[in-house]
Amino acid sequence: MTGTSPYDDQRPGPGGLRKKTSVFESKRNYLQNYIQSVLSSIDLRDRQGSTVVVGSDGRYFSRTAIEVIVQMAAANGIGRLVIGHNGILSTPAVSCIIRKIKAIGGIILTASHNPGGPGGDFGIKFNVANGGPSSDTVTEKIYQVSRTLEEYAICPDLRIDLSRLGRQDFDLENKFKPFRVEIVDSVEVYLNMLRGIFDFNAIKGLLTGPEQLKIRIDAMNGVMGPYVRRILCDELGAPANSAVNCVPLEDFGGQYPDPNLTYAASLVESMKGGDFGFGAAFDADGDRCMILGQNAFFVHPSDSVAVMAANTSCIPYFRQMGLRGLARSMPTSTALDKVAKALKLALYETPSGWRFFGNLMDSGRCSLCGEESFGTGSDHIREKDGLWSVLMWLSIMASRKQSVEEIVKDHWAKLGRNYVCRFDYEGIEPKVAFYLMRDLEAMITDKTFTSQKFAVGNNVYSVEKADNFEYIDPVDGTVARNQGLRIIFSDGSRLIFRLSGTSGGVGATIRIYAESYERDPEKHGRETQAVLGPLIAIALKISNIHERTGRRGPSVIT
Repeated sequence: MTGTSPYDDQRPGPGGLRKKTSVFESKRNYLQNYIQSVLSSIDLRDRQGSTVVVGSDGRYFSRTAIEVIVQMAAANGIGRLVIGHNGILSTPAVSCIIRKIKAIGGIILTASHNPGGPGGDFGIKFNVANGGPSSDTVTEKIYQVSRTLEEYAICPDLRIDLSRLGRQDFDLENKFKPFRVEIVDSVEVYLNMLRGIFDFNAIKGLLTGPEQLKIRIDAMNGVMGPYVRRILCDELGAPANSAVNCVPLEDFGGQYPDPNLTYAASLVESMKGGDFGFGAAFDADGDRCMILGQNAFFVHPSDSVAVMAANTSCIPYFRQMGLRGLARSMPTSTALDKVAKALKLALYETPSGWRFFGNLMDSGRCSLCGEESFGTGSDHIREKDGLWSVLMWLSIMASRKQSVEEIVKDHWAKLGRNYVCRFDYEGIEPKVAFYLMRDLEAMITDKTFTSQKFAVGNNVYSVEKADNFEYIDPVDGTVARNQGLRIIFSDGSRLIFRLSGTSGGVGATIRIYAESYERDPEKHGRETQAVLGPLIAIALKISNIHERTGRRGPSVIT
């Protein structure tokens, strides 16, 4: 055992523990303390001889961290580690492998869409035995261990070669069985799973036939490069030049690996020319993606999950398994609710964070779910899945023989259009953010607020309901409180305010969401900002966000 001193700032958020890379690199035993806390959170009896999956999005410091994880796992009684080739595994692939080999969990080194490199961010995420993110109970346990930790166990001389596929066995003192490390192909197990979900021949026909759909896929120099090349190009026949930025780089080429209109601007530009009929960009760890149609037609994530849910009959997996329920995070638009109603399915509204969907899926209540932050998935694994989302879209296009834009506009014509946008105010002084949200909550939960009417131009919005969203898990009854302030108006429009906790950087992020529903197809082609302008004006007025933060506007608009 090696002595250490605890840190009081190792409370993991929904995406694990994220900090500036320099914190992990320069603070004494910071990495070791957290890894020990994760391993100690697993009951000793469960830990002995168990299997853990390890992967990373390839960001700077990952290789160093993997070496430490191997040395500590060996010393903590783990029997086997399964690690991606060169340390590379996408988050969906980790979830897939955990479930396939019945591992006790997985450690993923990623800070998602946050920048990488020595000046960027680093993160450690622990996924549990169902393949999904840790529950609040598990993250709390990890945090409590980290606060009192005085020693950690390590085999400092143990060395592995991440570039060599296959098994490496180590005889350790006091161990009956050797400690085993398996370096596995990063793509193979995940690819086999996708083959069982989709009709690969239909997708191949779309990408290679006489009416060949030209696609443009941007891996943003994150983990997805090897997956895109192997699955979309080698397996499904897309030309090699369809895929760009496919080499995983430690600093993601100096870019934010964030698949939105702001940070994937080069993809948007290349789609504008009309040469490509389908475009997609992935984040660093491959669980989220942005979908674009010809001429850079943007598919909002809230629409994307609704379109997928309405077209599951195109997918062999859903034809075989059936569609149970649907779920979305609270800030995600109610477009999915309209599909659930049309299909007579249950609809679950959860807090943000994929872990809330896991319980619903494990209990057979939910088959498909999504979040407005570019994440969609189903019960094939317990994570959101970027490449699965791309194959869903390509399957629907192959089946319906329509373009992305035609599919989305048809969907709106049938069920109406939900106009949505999100304003992100990043890097706010945490105290300012806390008091702003506290005062806003006091205002909207006051009894008099529900009788308020807001007039903006020709629009009058009457408040129907206002609260701080609370979720009672239908499976185990656990309650998640303070999940975002929401104002619902009598016409179904919504305003939502959330203090976000996933940034590894400095300061807090406040997100403001506006949503308005339009049934009339004649009004489906309007500019989003024009439709939502009145609602945004109300949001800015009641929150006083510009005055209180000294900002003139949001950092990012989605």
